[in-house]
Amino acid sequence: MKSQEVNIIEKPSLLSWGILILLSLVWGSSYILIKKSLVAFTPIQVACLRLGISAIAFFPVFLYHFKEIEWSKLKYLVIVGLTGSGLPAVLFSTAQTEISSSVAGVLSSLGPLFTLVIGILFFGAVAEWNKITGILVGLLGAISLIIFGQNVGIEGNLWYGLLILVGCICYAISSNTVKTYLQEMSSIKISSVAFFTVGFPCLIYLFTTDIIEVIQTHEHGWTSLGTVTLLAMGGTVMATVLFFKLVQVTNPVFASLVSYLIPVIAILLGGYDGEPITILHLFGMVLILLGVYLTNRK
Repeated sequence: MKSQEVNIIEKPSLLSWGILILLSLVWGSSYILIKKSLVAFTPIQVACLRLGISAIAFFPVFLYHFKEIEWSKLKYLVIVGLTGSGLPAVLFSTAQTEISSSVAGVLSSLGPLFTLVIGILFFGAVAEWNKITGILVGLLGAISLIIFGQNVGIEGNLWYGLLILVGCICYAISSNTVKTYLQEMSSIKISSVAFFTVGFPCLIYLFTTDIIEVIQTHEHGWTSLGTVTLLAMGGTVMATVLFFKLVQVTNPVFASLVSYLIPVIAILLGGYDGEPITILHLFGMVLILLGVYLTNRK
C-alpha cells in the first residue's frame, strides 16, 4: 500500500499552483539572504540562527498541539527535522562561502531528480526510462556547472556545489518521508515538532560561540541578524509549512517542482547584486530543468 501511495499523482489544484509559485519566490530569494547573512556570521552561525529563530517561532504552536501529536511517529518527525531543515541549513550556508547565490540556486533545482531517486530506492516509486533519462540529464547539468565553471570565469571553489547536491538529497528524504509516513498529520504539527528537535539544540550551541560579540561589534552585525531573521521567518517558517502542505495535497515530485522557478529567481537576484551571469549558468540550468521535465513527463 505504501508503494502505491508514493506514486499517486493527484491533479494539482489552483491553490496548489499558487503555493508553488509563492514558494518559488520565497526560496528563490533565500540564497541572496544567506549571502548577506554570511557577511558577519560564520556558516554554522547562520544555520543555527536560522533554525533557532524558526524554533522560537514554532514553539507556541508546538505547545498548543503537544497532546495531539502522534508521538509514535517521532522517529519520522526527527528525520524530517534533520533532513528537511537541520542539515540543509548547514550545507547551503557552507557552500555559499565559496559559490555565488546564483550557482547555489541553479544546483538546488536538482531537488525533483533526487526526490525521484530516493523514492525509487527506498519508498517504492516506479522506475521508468523517461525518468531515468531525466535524472541523467539533470546530473549532467550539475556536473558541467561544477567541473567547467572555473573555465568560464565563475568565481569561487565550485566543488562546494557538491554540498548543495547533498542538501537536495536531504530534502528528497524529507519530502518522501512526509508523504509516506506523515500523510495524515497537519503540516503545522510536522513543522513545529521538526524545528523543536533541531532548533533549540542550535540555540544552545550558538551561545557557546562569539555570536553576541559579533552582533555588537561587527560593522554589519545587526544587518546580518536582520537578514537571517527574514530568512528564518520567510524562507524557513512560512515556506516549510507551505511545502509540507503541498506535499500532502499533491505528491513529493510535484512539490519539488518549485525547483523550476527557484534558479530563475536566484539568478535574477544574484545579477541584481552584481554576481556574474555566464553562459554556463544558462547551459547548466537548461540541462537541469530539462532533466526535471523528463522526470515528470508522463
